[in-house]
Parts: sequence; C-alpha cells; structure tokens
Amino acid sequence: MLTYEDCLGLSTLTDEEVSAIAEHEHIPRMIAVELGDYLIQAPDGVPAIRRIVLDDIANSETRGDGDRALKLRLVLWHFLDTHPDNPKNRPK
Repeated sequence: MLTYEDCLGLSTLTDEEVSAIAEHEHIPRMIAVELGDYLIQAPDGVPAIRRIVLDDIANSETRGDGDRALKLRLVLWHFLDTHPDNPKNRPK
C-alpha cells in the first residue's frame, strides 16, 4: 500500500502546497496530493492552484491569522518559482 509520503514523492508538489489544497477543498491530504498532481498536468492547473493558495491567504487574513497568511505567501512564491508555466504575475 502506498503511503502519503510515497504519493507526495511521486508528485511535483511540496507538503505545504498539498496542505493548502487540502485546506481549501476541505479534503484529506492524500486526496489533495492526487488532486494537485492532476491539476499540475491540466492546461489551467498552475493558475488553479495559484488561485487556491490566494484564497487560503485571504481566508487566513480574514480570520486574523497573519502567521498562516505569511506561510501561505511563502508557499505561493515557491510554487510559482518551481513550476515553469507559472503566470509570473505574482500577487502583492
């Protein structure tokens, strides 16, 4: 049986990126790694994941969780830097 770590190792996402997808979609991380891997390969997948993380940042800020928002900003920057088809128009 494959573990979460096995599946994560087969994807191009980091644990933090998968966690952001899981948080946004309200799904377990094991399913989020599958969803994220699917999205990465879809034509509009990188912008979709970018939007997911941006939504998570906005939700964190609304809750007053500045630490989580900052961590998610770092996750977003890393994601955009490591995926060659990124939109390069980074949020502020």
